[in-house]
Amino acid sequence: MLSELGHIRNWIFDLDNTLYPVSANLFAMIDARIGAYVRTLLNCDAAEAHRIQKGYFHAHGTTLSGLMAEHAVDPHHYLAHVHDVDMSVLTRNEPLIEALARLPGRKLVFTNGDAPYASKVLDRLGLAETFEAIHDVHATAYRPKPDPSAYRGLCDAYGLEPTESLFVEDMARNLKPAKAIGMTTVWIDNGSEQTPDEDRSFIDYTISDLGRWLHEILED
Repeated sequence: MLSELGHIRNWIFDLDNTLYPVSANLFAMIDARIGAYVRTLLNCDAAEAHRIQKGYFHAHGTTLSGLMAEHAVDPHHYLAHVHDVDMSVLTRNEPLIEALARLPGRKLVFTNGDAPYASKVLDRLGLAETFEAIHDVHATAYRPKPDPSAYRGLCDAYGLEPTESLFVEDMARNLKPAKAIGMTTVWIDNGSEQTPDEDRSFIDYTISDLGRWLHEILED
């Protein structure tokens, strides 16, 4: 184990574009369905729907949070629609499965999606039995990452000591509140959409391949 990570007892992972590669394009399909949902809801053209969608994403953390705040959208209806995608694009990543199995301590998923969707993704990836729990957008009371309350809620729900926890994310901005409460932060720099001109001083490790990095720290 990498010496500076010997204190880590809790391994926390984002789901989309973290436990599977951006190249799978699963989240791109979800993104398109979000745009279609906004277009239908607000009766606007595709360009306006995209502007609204991304505006809410950057201002509220997720498009859903913006739609709930501004248009009283039912989150269950929204999530059922946007997550209705073809998961056959996902494949098992045996090196990642092996590395996660070897990690000592607790392993959890922390996602702005919902648990039913996350469970389907994990099953498709061969990771259905890997994680102790999925902390989803419903569990955050719809105040998702990067809202600081989402991180406090995660730690309270599972009795996690932040200074003994490591969080892996593809969205750099979602690591800032984790670092603020003492977590070790790992950013997967893999081409995911990011907030422009972002300070990244709160990132402890920048990686490009999760499975490879886990194997490296386990073999150190």
